[in-house]
Amino acid sequence: MANPLTPDVLVDPVVLTRALVDVESVSRDEKVIADCVEDALRKAGHLSVRRVGNTVMARTKLGRDQRVILAGHLDTVPVDDNLPSTVVDDLIYGCGTSDMKGGVALALHLAVTLPDPRYDVTYLFYESEEIESEYNGLNLVARAHPKWLQADLAVLLEPTYGTVEAGCQGTVSAQVSLRGRRAHTARAWRGVNAIHAAGEVLRRLEAYHPRAVTIDGCTYREGLNAVRIFGGVAGNVVPDECGVEVNLRFAPDRSEKQAHEHLREVFDGFELEITDSAPGARPGLDAAPAREFLAAVGIEPAAKLGWTDVARFAALGIPALNYGPGDPALAHAPDEHVEIGKIRDGAATLYRWLAR
Repeated sequence: MANPLTPDVLVDPVVLTRALVDVESVSRDEKVIADCVEDALRKAGHLSVRRVGNTVMARTKLGRDQRVILAGHLDTVPVDDNLPSTVVDDLIYGCGTSDMKGGVALALHLAVTLPDPRYDVTYLFYESEEIESEYNGLNLVARAHPKWLQADLAVLLEPTYGTVEAGCQGTVSAQVSLRGRRAHTARAWRGVNAIHAAGEVLRRLEAYHPRAVTIDGCTYREGLNAVRIFGGVAGNVVPDECGVEVNLRFAPDRSEKQAHEHLREVFDGFELEITDSAPGARPGLDAAPAREFLAAVGIEPAAKLGWTDVARFAALGIPALNYGPGDPALAHAPDEHVEIGKIRDGAATLYRWLAR
């Protein structure tokens, strides 16, 4: 197909948002959109462009004292009868409009229209953020090409509705397992009901008091919840097994190891298995480019309540922020949309920050 990312499209971030949305790019099927992005970046002339898989990297080499990264993922969740894009008043509707092709449009627009930024800039357009970590393009780049990620600050263009959301929470999923002894329900006294034993687990969760932790003026609210419970054999059998799946969202003042230890303290005496885990990221507001970016935005930052790929940058020692035009409450919804005004405001803010 002809590349829809033509020069007249690239100069307008609103038109560019629609063009990107209309290139379907469900996770693991990003080749077409990556081809289009790569072609547009190579034609810009002032950028060094590299690619691995369906992740495209472009960077300036101007000899600046500092380098910043603008990063956004190209993939979306599966389409839900919401393509192609449509416009109603000030809203662009379509799969990926909020999460996060509106943000990708800002980065791509600046990459091709701002050849002489105040910092050297690395632009990363990566694959498969919406699915398992093993496919995540940013994760793959960190392993295979870590030098691509060297910078003094990274801005991840996730939907934040035009505010700065600093750092992110960490997350741990675990299973608490209860063991009993199977028996016929007509002779229940001969068994031990594992589902009944889960009552104490649920009482501990009900009594749990989550912390609110303020770091650099940003308040992270923790949470520990049961998210799934399973067990049972048949309608006439006392069950011998029960599992309660729990999820902890923790503030970034805790390390991943400390979060695991905290879960084991809460469920002391029970069998507990960590099934998934990811560290948080501290706010990262001290770096000079971050302070200058906050000044350009003109709004006080807030804590990111959720996990994002800023944690991957933080693990490499790179401070990272979330900033994008989309509304996170609309991500993955069938009526997903983005406000045209937020796209224009975001482009103006990033230009104020990056232009000399």
